[in-house]
Amino acid sequence: MASKAAAEPVPDELRRRLGVADAVLVGLGAMIGAGIFAALAPAARAAGSGLLIGLGAAAVVAYCNATSSARLAARYPASGGTYVYGRMRLGDFWGYLAGWAFVVGKTASCAAMALTVGAYVWPGGAHAVAVAAVVALTALNYAGVHRSALATRVIVAVVLAVLAAVAVAALSADAAEVDRLRVGADMTVRGVLQAAGLLFFAFAGYARIATLGEEVRDPARTIPRAIGVALGITLVVYAVVAVAVVMVLGPEGLAGATAPLTDAVRVAGAGWLVPVVRVGAALAALGSLLALILGVSRTTFAMARDRHLPHLLAAVHPRFAVPHHAEVAVGVVVAVLAATVDLRGAIGFSSFGVLVYYAIANASAWTLSSAEGRPPRLVPVVGFAGCLLLAFALPYSAVGGGAAVLAAGAGVYAVRRRWRARHP
Repeated sequence: MASKAAAEPVPDELRRRLGVADAVLVGLGAMIGAGIFAALAPAARAAGSGLLIGLGAAAVVAYCNATSSARLAARYPASGGTYVYGRMRLGDFWGYLAGWAFVVGKTASCAAMALTVGAYVWPGGAHAVAVAAVVALTALNYAGVHRSALATRVIVAVVLAVLAAVAVAALSADAAEVDRLRVGADMTVRGVLQAAGLLFFAFAGYARIATLGEEVRDPARTIPRAIGVALGITLVVYAVVAVAVVMVLGPEGLAGATAPLTDAVRVAGAGWLVPVVRVGAALAALGSLLALILGVSRTTFAMARDRHLPHLLAAVHPRFAVPHHAEVAVGVVVAVLAATVDLRGAIGFSSFGVLVYYAIANASAWTLSSAEGRPPRLVPVVGFAGCLLLAFALPYSAVGGGAAVLAAGAGVYAVRRRWRARHP
């Protein structure tokens, strides 16, 4: 018996195999993706010459959110994220609302990623390409196929190479002008905040590092360090790309661009890079879309299993072992959105839902005691206030639509709770 026990692997040792560098790579894989290809133009329309200030504000809020989420993940290492944290720290309703906001926001993110594929692959038929991409990837997920760790590394490497090529081509072009970076009279506080809310979309996925609590060595030290390093690298990459594109296109030219990075290399005189950028953007968006559909369907499945959503969505396919009803439902909704909404609308709606989600995460982190690994008090305060400020500074259509959907979700919760009270 002793020899058999000694031969068996120790689960804790197998799980805790990742160091800071590994966790940073996970964070980069989650953050450096299609968001930078999609969010710059709508953010420039909102902030004008204040675009870079908006990028910095988005990064600060993202850091606070990720730090709060990391401390909560260490305390509650269960799948579900803020859906779990809210229920455990604030009550069942707030956990439910966080889960509802996540499903709503990330479903819109799926549509935005699909539209990004269309905008770069075939600008004239962006909606048709977007719908086709959603159908194809939903079919892949239905069959149990998803991105591997190797695929994540390949996508990160390709995207970084494409972004580096764009930055070098733009910064070295004769068309680049430093004067275009100056803050002008077109900048307003609301415009900068709105841009920050839209650019928050480009940092989506950063808190994935927080889910590594059971897999890293010394998580209390490793996770916060990895979050800081990954966010820092991502911010530098995004800032360099944003500076390069603004110097070539100017705030007005960037605001009017459908595919801003291809427009930038074309104006910079590096037309040969256009197909490379299109391939890089499409690859990044497809990778993000695949992971997003997977994540939204699993959260939908978890909420359905807890009967917060129709229990039919909790079905598991007997052969493929995936939540196939949830997969199909998410795919249908995303396909409809991809066929009917525009990119800016999808990004704004997505940002509103996800910002509400992280506001609840910060409120949950505030309730942690020092013995439970509470973050510095300023972190959840800035994160909570920043999330709400950016959420309600988004375009009125995103705020109105997002608030209406969240209110509808709260109404469903209230009706369901009353029904259960009367029919135990």
